[in-house]
This record gives sequence, structure tokens and C-alpha cells, in this order.
Amino acid sequence: MPTVNKPNQKMTATATLQRYTVLIMAIASGAAAANLYYNQPLLALIQEKLHASAHLSGFIPVLTQIGYAVGILLIVPLGDLLEKRKLILTMLGLTAVALAAAAISPNLTCLLAASLAIGITTVTPQLIVPFAAQLAKPQERGKVVGMVMSGLLIGILLARTISGFVGASLGWRAMYWLASGLMILLAVTLSKLLPKSQSSVQVSYSRLMKSLFELIQQPVLQETALAGAMSFGAFSAFWSTLVFLLAQPPYHYGSEVTGLFGLVGVVGAAAAPLVGKLADKRSPKLTVGLGLLITTSSFILFWVFGHQLIGLIVGVILLDLGVQTTMVSNQARIYSCKSELHSRLNALYITFYFLGGALGSFLGAYGWNHWQWQGVCLFALLMLAVAFTIFFKRNKRKGDNT
Repeated sequence: MPTVNKPNQKMTATATLQRYTVLIMAIASGAAAANLYYNQPLLALIQEKLHASAHLSGFIPVLTQIGYAVGILLIVPLGDLLEKRKLILTMLGLTAVALAAAAISPNLTCLLAASLAIGITTVTPQLIVPFAAQLAKPQERGKVVGMVMSGLLIGILLARTISGFVGASLGWRAMYWLASGLMILLAVTLSKLLPKSQSSVQVSYSRLMKSLFELIQQPVLQETALAGAMSFGAFSAFWSTLVFLLAQPPYHYGSEVTGLFGLVGVVGAAAAPLVGKLADKRSPKLTVGLGLLITTSSFILFWVFGHQLIGLIVGVILLDLGVQTTMVSNQARIYSCKSELHSRLNALYITFYFLGGALGSFLGAYGWNHWQWQGVCLFALLMLAVAFTIFFKRNKRKGDNT
């Protein structure tokens, strides 16, 4: 391994996390992740106010996601090299600046540049999660990661709902201003709660980045990354096409109702801490399989009862529960590796995770265009079949209980 550990690595504060500290870390992760999704319900308002075309306005979320992928690869690995608390606070401050720049953008070009900056700087959740795992006791790591990841997913699910209401009531710029202020508030709060840390390694940044290619060879990372990517791909296939299903009979709902389904998904996402506890007591590999099974059952339900409201609601709860179970369990597995690798392993895992999401969005749209809702469910189930194949193939390895 091309890293050199510092001797006697210790946190300068107690390694025992207080419950309220974990709660604040979960809130910060969710609020930061929400910055990536606020723009989606605001696109029509932005298009109207800035006199832009729908085609060009559509690049706002695209550049935000591209920026996020860039930030994950280039910034998150620094969590192993730099003092984590300072890095988290710095990124929150930079995100606040980027959000403010979006709020004052006089034209679409400036807003596109600001959106790219928002994506690049919004990597705080992927710095907080491995930091929380490092601070937690080994026997509580799954529970702590579950709580933080629950906050992250809830933030993603609520972002569209909140943004839609704020945009309709106060205008699209107000959402960016409110988000910017929230980042500053969280930075001040975390500066008082988070302990300082020592860097995990002493290498150059270029050497740190080169080590990513070697870490990809880790069997645990390969398994978790591929299974996670397929799980999130199925999730993205659903959420990227739900608005089309709801616009048709028998629903005839508008985009605002689509956002409200995020509230339904919170029920499933809130169960993540329970999943973490189960992973601590049993095996995170076991709960990965459980998560894939729950997600698969949700798409079977969507296929059979997707045109009935109760079937759709129950399916959304199962979908978010299953995806969150797989996500938390996978991260518990990679955080069982050496702590000095956590940030880089997380960066690689999340990169593959969002690549899977992009693939799922593409396949979902393709399935809808050719076979409507059954096509969406078919491609989602195929992705989950790939995840199960990876899970069962790797599960045959002897002595791997992580």
C-alpha cells in the first residue's frame, strides 16, 4: 500500500460519539446533499425569469452532478491526508459561497458556472460519513453510519419537496439564499462539536490519487461498489420516470405531487439506524442481501400494482428501505478496513454508486419510451439481478464475514 501511517494516530477529542453529535452530523449530511437536488423543481421558474430555453436550463442539474463526481474524486480523498474537521468546515464555507453565487446570478451562464461549483464543493456528506465511522466504537460503527446515512437520504428525498414550495412562494433565488445560510449555520455548529483529528497518511497529493487505482483491487470494495451501483441504479430508474407515470391515467398528477412522494420515502429511509444495529450484531454482508431482497420486492410490487395508489405508496417505502439497507451495510463493510483508507474507499464507492445511478436513469428512460412502466420495472429488476449475482458469487469466498 503506497501510504505511510503516522505513529500513534489518535483523535484529540474522545472517540466516543455523543448521540447529539451524531444527530448533528446526520443533519449536516442531509442538508449538504440536498444542495444537489434543489434545482430540479426550480427549472421552470429559472427558465422563465432568466429567459432561457428549456434545453439550456436542463444543463443546470447536469453540471451539478458532473461537479459532484469531480469533487468526490478530487476532494474526498483529502480526508485521509488533511485534518478532517478543518476540511469539512472549509467545504461547507465554499458551498455557501457557491450557493450565494447562484442566488445572485444575472444570467444563465453565471448560474451554470455556479451550479458546477455547487456540485464540486458539496462533498461534505462524503467527508462526514467516514469521519463518523472513524470516531465510532467498532461495535457501534454500523449504527452510527446508519444514522448519518439516514440523515443524508432523508435530505435527498426532502430536497425536491422543500425547493418546490419555497420556489413557488418566494422565488427560485430564495431557495439558494436559504441553503447558503444553512451551510454557514452548520459550519458554525460543527466547529463547536467536531473533534480535531490527525491526518491518516503522509504522502503527496499526487501519490494519494495514484493509490486510488490500487485500492480498486480490494475485493470488498469491488463487491460493495458494484452491488451498490446496481441498487442505486434501480432507485434512480424509478425516481427519474415516476413523474411520467403520475401524469398518466389513473393519476393525472403534476410535478408537485411527485415531489411529495419523497415524504413517503422518508419512512423507509428512517429505518437505517435499525439496519446499522442489525449489521453490528450479525453481519453487514447478511444485511446487504436483505436490502437487495427488499428492493427487488418493491419493483415486483410496482410492476403488479403500480397503477394503484396504495401499491405505489407501499412500494416507495420498500424501495427506500431496501436501498438504504444496502447502502448502510456496504459502507459498514468498507469501514471495517483500515481507518487510514476510509476517505479514499468512500470516494471510490460513491463514484461507482452515482455512475450506477446515471446508468439507471438512462435505462429507466429507455424502458419507459419503449415499454412504459413495465419497461422501467424490467430494467430495474435486471440491475438488481446483476447485484444478486455479484453478492452470491462473492459470498462463496470462505472466511469473509465482513
